[in-house]
Amino acid sequence: MPRFSVIVPAYKVQAYLHECLESVLGQSFPDLELIAVDDCSPDACGAVIDEFAARDARVLAVHLPENAGLGHARNAGLERATGDYLVFLDGDDTLTPDALRAVADRLKETGDPDVLVYDYARTYWTGEAVRNQVATQLTEEGPAPFRLEERPGLLGLLMVVWNKAYRREFVERAGFRFPPGYYEDTPWTYPALMSADTIATLDRVCVHYRQRRHGSILGTSGRGHFDVFEQYDRLFAHVAAHPELDRWRPVLFRRMLDHFATVFVKRGRLPRAARAEFLRRARAHYRRYRVPGAPATARTRLRHLMIGLGTHRTYRLLSLLSRIRRRAVRLTARSRHALRDAALRFHYRLQRCLPLRADRAVFSSHRGRGHGCNPGALESAFRSFAPHIRTSWIAHPEHRRTVPDRARHVRPGTAAYWTALARSKYLVNNVDFDRRMVKRPGQIMIQTQHGTPLKRMGLDLQDRPAAAHGTDFAELLRGADKWDYCLSANRHSTLVWERAFPSSYTTLEYGLPRNDVFQHATPADVDRLRASLGVPADAVAVLYAPTYRDYRRAQPYALDLERVLDRLGPGFVVLARAHPAHTAPPTRTAGGRVIDVSGRPGVESLCLASDVLVTDYSSLMFDYAVLDRPIVVLADDREAYEAARGTYFDLHAFPPGALAHGEDELVDVFTTGRWRDERSSRLRAAFRERFCPYDDGRAAERVVRHVVLGESDRLPPFVPLAERRPVPPAAAALARVPDPERPLGSVPAPNTAVPLTETL
Repeated sequence: MPRFSVIVPAYKVQAYLHECLESVLGQSFPDLELIAVDDCSPDACGAVIDEFAARDARVLAVHLPENAGLGHARNAGLERATGDYLVFLDGDDTLTPDALRAVADRLKETGDPDVLVYDYARTYWTGEAVRNQVATQLTEEGPAPFRLEERPGLLGLLMVVWNKAYRREFVERAGFRFPPGYYEDTPWTYPALMSADTIATLDRVCVHYRQRRHGSILGTSGRGHFDVFEQYDRLFAHVAAHPELDRWRPVLFRRMLDHFATVFVKRGRLPRAARAEFLRRARAHYRRYRVPGAPATARTRLRHLMIGLGTHRTYRLLSLLSRIRRRAVRLTARSRHALRDAALRFHYRLQRCLPLRADRAVFSSHRGRGHGCNPGALESAFRSFAPHIRTSWIAHPEHRRTVPDRARHVRPGTAAYWTALARSKYLVNNVDFDRRMVKRPGQIMIQTQHGTPLKRMGLDLQDRPAAAHGTDFAELLRGADKWDYCLSANRHSTLVWERAFPSSYTTLEYGLPRNDVFQHATPADVDRLRASLGVPADAVAVLYAPTYRDYRRAQPYALDLERVLDRLGPGFVVLARAHPAHTAPPTRTAGGRVIDVSGRPGVESLCLASDVLVTDYSSLMFDYAVLDRPIVVLADDREAYEAARGTYFDLHAFPPGALAHGEDELVDVFTTGRWRDERSSRLRAAFRERFCPYDDGRAAERVVRHVVLGESDRLPPFVPLAERRPVPPAAAALARVPDPERPLGSVPAPNTAVPLTETL
């Protein structure tokens, strides 16, 4: 008997069925049967199902003699199911990778509940995936399993059959079957949740719910949408037959009215001539099943009132008034915005006529994300070495807490923001300021950059349209023309910046200020950071920080972090730092061994708290090398990345540590100890000598002394690599002596000539 019976009805989905069935059979949890039901589809669905059945014994092909609808097709699958649990999946949707393994683990963890509810994400033709907006209801915190009375918010989820796994014995005992017609999920899912003795949740996206442009059943106009009334008649009949469920009538009444309103207002569902009749039918159901005193929000009460009145003319009048109000609000908002924008432009022109303030400096990082990166380190250095300079930091309100008390917080787009840009002598950023900013004579702009470039940048993207994304290269050069100084960590960076952003600025090859903390932090600081993140004292913390893929619309993770940790064992945890373009948070484990650190304001603290970095093409590897801790490069899509974005040197020829080309190889790198062996250390030493010659903890001080204090001839001397003592990692495992018998292979000697920028 298999663990899962996955039931897939198919009708007019030939373009998507192959992907759907592959997503089931390709699951890492193989203990399943796939019951694919051809609902007498006029296209090639039946042939596709037969092809899969011929090649995989787990597939049972069912061909219905006539088209009977989605409900009947699911019932046909139910009659043949033998698995412990029933999982439903529509023929145009897909299971996410490792979904069934996560479901199986959660079922085992919660004692095989009657129903397990999991999450989904809507996927669009653009490649965008948007997670369910009420996913908070699926939290795994608290006791599990439970009854619906303990978590009634679950009834606020989308009432579909395919975001749940059902224990087959429970379904057979309750006698659940799907009715004919549209909206057949309604009289199944509500009774299943209300009747279940045990329910559990899984806070994980397990289904990708395809949003088709055309052809979906619910997107087709017709009188079939009137079936929604019969489905709620069946639901309330079920409640009437089970008096113990009467407590749920108020909730079901509200959900029914919400459903009617949704069907009515969705464009393209109801024929124009049928809309008045639909409202009359909705009014009849309102009166038939009304529960006095059912609470609702103000907006919901208005929708319920329209259904209760039930006249098309009244609805049209109220809708017209609502549209007029919304348009008036939008017009007022646009007018207010235009007036405010004009006032700010006038204010900025006026401020530019006033004298510069030689004792003011304004800083920003990543377009207002908060205090951090190189500008953050420089802001602190300004206060330490040039205390006569008053500093301001530009940050959006949600990042206000990251701004130090001694720095003034400035919100982007305000009068204070434009005043700071107009009057401050020093302007510091790691990207460009607002393109409308006019640099005045006497102002000094410091472009800090935000790392050592591995991937192509600036003008070097002109022949890379996938990566350029419509970049205005003329505007890019106008921005570079405003720079007075550009910071560089090494000679490689200097050559790249001066080629990719050609202008008349001065390059300061002093190291990167954000890396200064690696030389100044103490073991106590590391312990404190690990404790704040929830890293166990004896665990090896792996910082996983992938970069952005220009050639992909969606940005999924290359790794299943939960599966990797299962294979590595209990001695490891992962600090997962998503790129802002990633479309989903990292997978969370029940034991908390995957820690999402994507929202942390500074990556430097994550580097200090971790023991090893796993990355792909992120510039973070250059910063992490300053710490002299192990680095593992996961390059599973090297050819595609090179074709789309391109890199300045061959990372495979000159890596900072061990290389892996996929998940299995990455696990092998850790289980065999290659991530921290002598060969890895020698690779890292060569990499550090090439790319970390100046990061000795005093980069920010050198910049301030050169630019602000005019002490370019009295800068602190650079500390040689051999004499630096970055703070050591916390994990005791890293202190073990590598096996001297392991062959070292061919490692570039530190002084071996390696091309810095192969295309220069």
